[in-house]
Amino acid sequence: MLCDKCGKRTATTHIHANIGGVTREMNLCSYCASVMGYGAVFGGLNGLVGSLLEEQHAAQNQDAKRCPQCGAAFSEIAESGKLGCAACYETFAEELAPSLQRMHGRTKHVGRTPYTRRPADERAERLNCLKSQLAEAVAAEAFEKAASLRDEIKALEQAGGKGLDGESTAPADSGRGTLPEGGEEHV
Repeated sequence: MLCDKCGKRTATTHIHANIGGVTREMNLCSYCASVMGYGAVFGGLNGLVGSLLEEQHAAQNQDAKRCPQCGAAFSEIAESGKLGCAACYETFAEELAPSLQRMHGRTKHVGRTPYTRRPADERAERLNCLKSQLAEAVAAEAFEKAASLRDEIKALEQAGGKGLDGESTAPADSGRGTLPEGGEEHV
């Protein structure tokens, strides 16, 4: 398919524009697309990110603030359009938030969670659930159930997430009714 503008080169950029409720399609070669300002989709991304961050930087002088992990200053990040490391997200959270909001529509990740983080998330959810059950048991004066839940919470916190398969991580006998080797009870 030939370029709609010059009619000489092969069209590599396909543009669909909705102007005033009318959809207009254009097929452009790379040269005509760049002349019209459409260029490569990702070619100017670093410049876009950099310009958004420079805009933010112009309002605030953040040269004194540096990332504790990689040592990057916000001015360097704004200039390159790239963060130095993962810690930069937290270090420059206030400065990055407006730019991230404009680019992505939100400032927090809401997509899929990496597989390696899921056990920690499940553990936290399980702990929250157990703690709310504990509060309900105490309110209902079901103290035996509350003690069992308390033990399960302690075990889960100490185990660092073991037992997420639904099985209780609390001791089976909760410490009652068993004697140490030798048969004597120690108080």
